[in-house]
Amino acid sequence: MFGHVMEDLTPEEIAAASQLYAPLADRVRELVAATVLTEVPAPDVAKAIQLIEEATALLGTKAVEGSFGVRWTPDGKRRTWGNAIVGLRNPIAPPLDIRQRGDLTYADVVIGPQYEGPPTLVHGGIIAAMLDQVLGDAAVNAGVPGMTGTLRIRYNRGTPLGPIRVQSAVDRVEGVKTFVSGQVIVDDAVTVEAEGIFILPKAVRDLGDNPPPGILAPGD
Repeated sequence: MFGHVMEDLTPEEIAAASQLYAPLADRVRELVAATVLTEVPAPDVAKAIQLIEEATALLGTKAVEGSFGVRWTPDGKRRTWGNAIVGLRNPIAPPLDIRQRGDLTYADVVIGPQYEGPPTLVHGGIIAAMLDQVLGDAAVNAGVPGMTGTLRIRYNRGTPLGPIRVQSAVDRVEGVKTFVSGQVIVDDAVTVEAEGIFILPKAVRDLGDNPPPGILAPGD
């Protein structure tokens, strides 16, 4: 399937790669936040630009073409480290560390200044993207995965920058459609509600009863 790559890596090699690249993404994420907030004088900005250009050139000396895609190992484990919401190597990602407790799928995350929309509040599009991810994960974790068909968002109030929880659970399943609901919670108050319908694509249905495990999982 397009964008899926098989790699013959051991768990130890994957762990080493995680320890190598996660801190890089963290530092770039911090750089983005610092870029939003800095008020240093012009010479310091010029110096920072120079250093960033040097780092970009260094990292670009050897890189994959296109996207990171989904990387698989022979034991069925997958890595979606380029994912925009949960990608370990993606400094654009907040990132969400999505977990499960019973039927509940959730993520606790601190949203920084680079995700601001209205003053002091999280951008509504960022909220929608996080809900899409967590709702999709809930469908996968319930064993009824699908691609987003419909996502309806209701913003009850502004969501302040800082610590938030994004959570979801499957409501019901009708054929190839999985209905999922979710919320954004701040200080025990629901700031945003969402309802999503996730549809199993025909291409996956055509694979029969045993498609590759996790093939529609939104990200790791």
